[in-house]
Amino acid sequence: MPLLPAAPMTSGSTGSTTSSTFWREVSGARPGRVSGGSVQAPRSAAAHTFHDFQASVSDAWDIEEPLTPGPGAGGQAGGPQGPLQQQSAQSITPVHTQNASYPVQASRRSPNRQNVGSRPQAAPNQPSSDPDTEKERNKCTKFENLLSQSPVNMHQLEKFSWSGIPGKFRSRVWKILCGYLPAGKSDEVLKRKRDEYNGYVNQYFNNKEEDIHKDTFRQIAIDVPRMSPLVGLFQQRCVQEMVERILYIWAIRHPASGYVQGINDLVTPFLMVFLQDFVEKDVTRNSFTFEDLDEVVRNNIEADSFWCMTKVLDGIQDNYTFAQPGIQVKIRQLEELLKRVDLKLHNHIVGHDVQYLQFSFRWMNNLLLRELPLKATIRLWDTYLAEPDGFSKFHLYVCAAFLSRWKSELEQKKDFQGILLFIQNVPTAKWHDKDISLLVAEAYKLKYMFADAPSHLTECRINKPLL
Repeated sequence: MPLLPAAPMTSGSTGSTTSSTFWREVSGARPGRVSGGSVQAPRSAAAHTFHDFQASVSDAWDIEEPLTPGPGAGGQAGGPQGPLQQQSAQSITPVHTQNASYPVQASRRSPNRQNVGSRPQAAPNQPSSDPDTEKERNKCTKFENLLSQSPVNMHQLEKFSWSGIPGKFRSRVWKILCGYLPAGKSDEVLKRKRDEYNGYVNQYFNNKEEDIHKDTFRQIAIDVPRMSPLVGLFQQRCVQEMVERILYIWAIRHPASGYVQGINDLVTPFLMVFLQDFVEKDVTRNSFTFEDLDEVVRNNIEADSFWCMTKVLDGIQDNYTFAQPGIQVKIRQLEELLKRVDLKLHNHIVGHDVQYLQFSFRWMNNLLLRELPLKATIRLWDTYLAEPDGFSKFHLYVCAAFLSRWKSELEQKKDFQGILLFIQNVPTAKWHDKDISLLVAEAYKLKYMFADAPSHLTECRINKPLL
């Protein structure tokens, strides 16, 4: 609504009119109009941007003075604000054509006026509030405090490791969980075990061409180049020779099983984890020349990998003895477990003449190493090493959870070929730690469900061989 012109005031006026006090002429600030105050030199150009226009006007929320005028609100003639009080409404230029001749008083600006409607910005030195980063930082602190103890509390170490081990602590924690590295003082034990392995290399490996061991070494030499074809590290000849020594010495020292195809995959995670201590970039995703490392470091990695792999195989050696009875039992247990957990999925699989042996044998023989990316496998082994009988018993529940994970995709396959090809080539190439965490959580739920009713597994006996 247009304003009426204010009546001019004479020098003899002793008070102010109603119209002059209604708009608080003493402050000179009216909503939508230029601010009063001391007049400064006009700007050379008109406002060309929204921010210039915004700075040239005062809104209602910018007026921070009390609504009731103080004493002398009307002002005296000739006072410092007298000319502004006598200014007529017609002489005020509309705000959309204002040339910014009357700058705004900075003291009357709202401190947040320029930020109205904008997203608050974090301070440059403020730490990140990312929950994943904070969680990882807290986990590192827990491991650092725990590993600084002597001896290390094994119960707490297993508890913390179950949900994943930070990369910079993984090498040492794996050695402790495998039973290779004592929880207390360990330097002397490590030196003695590494020297012992070097003695085995000198004693056994030089005889690999003898007739009694020739077939074993020939099979190892065939399988090693097939290891992790997507990881460039294992295509380097010096790495292949190191793996050949590890597998050959293990086979010679365990004649009950000897070397069996699939054992070569089990050394892979240990090599990658122990190598990561000496390389800054992620060795599972970046190429690295193994020969660049010092010879002593390479020998230590080889010895540590041998002893840790031996500890794992000691718990599942029946998987690799004659006729592999351990794997046959686990395949029957997996079938029985899925039948009780998800009968619909079980009937869909067997209803299309797909046998569990046709896809789960590799799961048991290679511990899912061929089904998962190497980085995801390393995270899975964090839980296996922390879980009692992780490789021999908990792995069964992981396989059941892994199969149930693909239920919707499998039920869309309506023939033998479609089901079998999908199970043998599950789309896990982009799996990360979170996917493995969900998988082991589901597996733990299955284990908990049947913890007090283990007969569904113990009743699985071999009446006739599956193979």
